[in-house]
Amino acid sequence: MPTFRPSSDCDLHYEIDDFTDPWREPATVLMLHGNAESGLAWYGWVPALARHYRVVRPDMRGFGRSTAMPRDYPWTLDRLIEDFCLLMDHLGTARFHLVGAKIGGTVARAFAARRPERVMTLTVVGTPPPLRAGAAERVPELVRQFEEHGVEYWALQNMGSRLGSSFPQEGFEWWTRFMGRTALSTQLGFMGTIACADIRADVPKIRCPTLVVTTAESGLATVADTRAWQQQIPDSELVVLPGNSYHVAATHADAAAKATLDFLQRRG
Repeated sequence: MPTFRPSSDCDLHYEIDDFTDPWREPATVLMLHGNAESGLAWYGWVPALARHYRVVRPDMRGFGRSTAMPRDYPWTLDRLIEDFCLLMDHLGTARFHLVGAKIGGTVARAFAARRPERVMTLTVVGTPPPLRAGAAERVPELVRQFEEHGVEYWALQNMGSRLGSSFPQEGFEWWTRFMGRTALSTQLGFMGTIACADIRADVPKIRCPTLVVTTAESGLATVADTRAWQQQIPDSELVVLPGNSYHVAATHADAAAKATLDFLQRRG
């Protein structure tokens, strides 16, 4: 099980998928998963991307098979960005394509703005607005819910809007169990910090080619609202897929991966 220690309090698990021709030296794609997930969340993307790129899928600090974080851990976007930079240094990769889904897209946008020398292109899929109105105000109630019922209960409550109306029931059940495995201590600290982070100042600073993918009726934001912040990124494109899910990387894995692969091959 490959792990890397970016700091004394964390072992970061990661997977590498590379099915490129052995005589090539492929570019690398770093993929950042969403809240209460792990690198396994990208299962539907690996076949499309790993034939052309070296794909690196870490479990974010606190999640998946990486070290769980204590409830009072001082979460910051800069700490997460540093984790991933150190991992890529460990893997000998100075520059890479960056892909993020949901809150991973929040981390990825801040990453591209704050460490532009590392990021070749940016793709964000089903990601929240730069500031989610009311998110911070809802944290105390969410914390009570987590403490009383656990992470799986929380995942079940919002799975309908997360996966939309067309996702199979078996998929709903799998994603609920998958997210429910997240350590409670991690989730309690993450919800009041990273999950409601304000990256409005970062978005206009992104200078790399950027792809934004959403659905026509996403519960996170309207297409107009998404386009408003997407257009603040000078060299960016918007792809709108049909549907009403906001976990687009899961519900539209084939279409979103295809759009991303096309973007990377055109702009990378």
